[in-house]
Amino acid sequence: MADTVPHRGQARPGTRTLLAQLGRGACMGAADVVPGVSGGTLALLLGVYDRLLAAIRSGSRALGRFIRGDPRGGLRRLGEVDWWFLVPLLVGLLATVVLLADLIEGALIDHPEPMAGLFLGLVVASVLVTRREVAWTKRRLGGAALVSIVVFAGLGYQGAPITDPSALMLLASGAVAVCAMVLPGISGSFLLLILGMYSAVIGVVDERLLLDAAVFGAGAIVGLAFFSSLLAGLLERRHDDVLALMVGLMVGSLRVLWPWPHGVGVVSRHAEEAVDGAGLGWPDAIGGLVAPTALAMAAVVLVLGVDRLARSRS
Repeated sequence: MADTVPHRGQARPGTRTLLAQLGRGACMGAADVVPGVSGGTLALLLGVYDRLLAAIRSGSRALGRFIRGDPRGGLRRLGEVDWWFLVPLLVGLLATVVLLADLIEGALIDHPEPMAGLFLGLVVASVLVTRREVAWTKRRLGGAALVSIVVFAGLGYQGAPITDPSALMLLASGAVAVCAMVLPGISGSFLLLILGMYSAVIGVVDERLLLDAAVFGAGAIVGLAFFSSLLAGLLERRHDDVLALMVGLMVGSLRVLWPWPHGVGVVSRHAEEAVDGAGLGWPDAIGGLVAPTALAMAAVVLVLGVDRLARSRS
């Protein structure tokens, strides 16, 4: 990569910038593994959401050209993709998914309440950060409230786990999950959990089942190409309206991050026990409040501090 020449209009970033981008990708990858936390939420929080959508949109246009039998046009569109931004982000994201899949699943099973508290704090902070980007009106506030109620109610459903999915199911799951990963507030992992596919997909990653991973990845590419173009177009035309709805999505998604009684929903591949993250309750003892609450507050303070520092520098 050291000898690669940037395409026209894009200067090659410095090493520190590339490392920072790898770190952003790693954060998004960690979020995408967790049911209830959206990689799109982290992209918003890290200030790269609009740029990510633009890069994906350029790539989807290239894919469309290739599908229509126009390789020259496809190559030209590929030249418009911000590769210096996109490649290190994807490398960090994919590496984290592969390295942390089993570790995060184990943490969710062994320490569901503290993990849920940590991620709940991250999403609450994301709501606080994103709401400042919206010029609120009564209509936008009502739309956000309606979306949050619908999402909150809908996330109460969870399907039984599928142990041996077909290729078609893997393809469809990839398309559905990646759309949710782009959309802040809706976790792709939790949608996989609802479909009963979370355990199977984690197994594909953890056990390096390359053929199944390729099928899932093909679905993800197709879904991402169509959905990112749609979302990017909506943001261009109705930016504040779309962001207001995203705030509603994030608020509604807090249901699956409520630490009690079960924390973040996950189904273990190694046990019969299913942990229902859509359940709502309260800890049996006051001591059960301490770790989740402390981690949630620490996450909020950390995120708001980072956001304030970024705003002061900009």
